[in-house]
Amino acid sequence: MTEPQLTLARECAAALAWWQAAGVDCDYADDATAWLAEPAATLSPQDTGQTAANGPDSQTTTDRTNEPHISRLPPASPSRPPSPLRHDYLGESPPRDLAEFREWWLTAPGIDTARAYPRIAPRGVKDAALMILVPQPEEADRDTLLSGSQGRLLANILAAAGLDESAVYVASALPCHTPMADLATLAAGGMDRVTAHHIALARPARLLAFGTGLGPMLGAATDHPLREINHPGGKVPVIVSETLDALMEMSRLKARFWRRWMEWSPPL
Repeated sequence: MTEPQLTLARECAAALAWWQAAGVDCDYADDATAWLAEPAATLSPQDTGQTAANGPDSQTTTDRTNEPHISRLPPASPSRPPSPLRHDYLGESPPRDLAEFREWWLTAPGIDTARAYPRIAPRGVKDAALMILVPQPEEADRDTLLSGSQGRLLANILAAAGLDESAVYVASALPCHTPMADLATLAAGGMDRVTAHHIALARPARLLAFGTGLGPMLGAATDHPLREINHPGGKVPVIVSETLDALMEMSRLKARFWRRWMEWSPPL
């Protein structure tokens, strides 16, 4: 038995039937269309003829005035993302010392950035020779900030620098581990003020920030490198490096960090 010869019309009908059975009955396109844009103003035949008469190809243009006019919509302007709503997390009575801040950090409503992970308090003493700021706690942190591999690397760095870890203040910009955290958006939402208040309470002699994305949290402009932070208690020199995770993964970043550290840190 021979198979029937399929004509082009039958092939098209079969293809349409297949898509209809699959539930696809509309045509889609990826290009944006400015449905709400104002239509371009159309020129009347008289205006078109007048304009054509002033051009080098007036005869050709005039002959086209009888053709149907096709109005073209102007290109849609790119929309800007809305600015994040800014919150006053500290309220009218912000914490007055580090003890109050630690309690506020663990209990204040609204500052949770990932409720699947616990909040971890900062550790250290006021007026420390160095304050360490990281974007967030490690994923496995439960009671102590930087209790995993990042903390071990930090301990090695401090030991190589001749600093006792008990004399260093260690803090994070976010209270809990937050996968894929958008630090710039969180800073614009009010967490930058929390970080500034935290630094003012800690009053460190110097600040080492592990994470180039921490600039917005520290009030840095995108086009200027951050050198120091001003707060009511004075100025704090700042150095910003890559995250501890990045230093662990790429040895060349460790070498670059160490060169910058030796240039920045005062002699012991």
